[in-house]
Amino acid sequence: MSAERPPAKVGTGFASGGATTDNVDSWKTSFPCTRAEAEAIDAGEIAIDAVLMTTEEIEDDRERWRLDAYTETEPDAAMIAAFRALVPSAAAVAPVIEALTAEDWVAMSQEGLEPIAEGRFVVHTSAHPVSPPAGGRAFLIDAGRAFGTGHHATTSGCLKALDAMAARDFASIIDIGTGTGLLAFAAAHLWPEARIVATDIDPAAIDVTRENMTANGIAGIDLIVADGALDPAITAGAPYDLVIANVLAGPLVSMAPELAAIAAPRATILLAGLLETQRAQVVDAYSVCGCTLTGAEIRGDWTILTLTAGAERYVPTKPIDPKGRDGWALDI
Repeated sequence: MSAERPPAKVGTGFASGGATTDNVDSWKTSFPCTRAEAEAIDAGEIAIDAVLMTTEEIEDDRERWRLDAYTETEPDAAMIAAFRALVPSAAAVAPVIEALTAEDWVAMSQEGLEPIAEGRFVVHTSAHPVSPPAGGRAFLIDAGRAFGTGHHATTSGCLKALDAMAARDFASIIDIGTGTGLLAFAAAHLWPEARIVATDIDPAAIDVTRENMTANGIAGIDLIVADGALDPAITAGAPYDLVIANVLAGPLVSMAPELAAIAAPRATILLAGLLETQRAQVVDAYSVCGCTLTGAEIRGDWTILTLTAGAERYVPTKPIDPKGRDGWALDI
């Protein structure tokens, strides 16, 4: 459980931790929220330059999550109101506002992130260096601007799934929503001769992946900023015989036709970021596109799915308009 911090007043130039406006690098505004609210948050809902992050404060407790909004400027009343509107359960709750220094960011990013091991892979931060197991690989992934340090059940579950596929042969691999690049790095270790593409809708995530490639001595992964799988740079490289997408259930459902369309016949499709309660809707969306569920692992409330594409390459029955993906939206 995250440690509780006393509330700080807005506009004083001070916040918990004793930072002053002279050395403040950014601001963090926090509200409690529920898991349902956390999953529904869309940064596009607010016209504020902010980074939004949600955290599970107590494992498997649906009501004990937290929204953290990071801004470069001290939050004013309008900002606070916009953040509060994202989490209706916190309508009567005073926000916790903290002024952060650059040193605070480093400390927060590494706090509590002990190395994790999945199969032949170990993932660690620079604060906790480790050696890889015999025949395995250690990845240095510092927490920061992108999702995917390996500590969340969805990412670690994908690492385990990839490790279990090691004896298979994949020549063309794509990681949709790559975050830190970790899953693409694992694929590169397992299939060094494969052509590997890593994409993300967030340019910052691609920058982070590029930095992590350098830090881990990895080369040869093609990096693409793209929304979904419709970008010409992605479709030109299709078909892929391993498609990885660790995002959220809603995008997984809405992107089912386009992910199926870039998959080779009998390709393996690894999906994560969905709750077990959302499994049926995700599986149904891919079944419509000729994909068959071949494996699933439940980790707490989360589920990692392995599917196999149809015997013939899927051709969408109608043109896919990324602006019209709402028609495929998850029913939650």
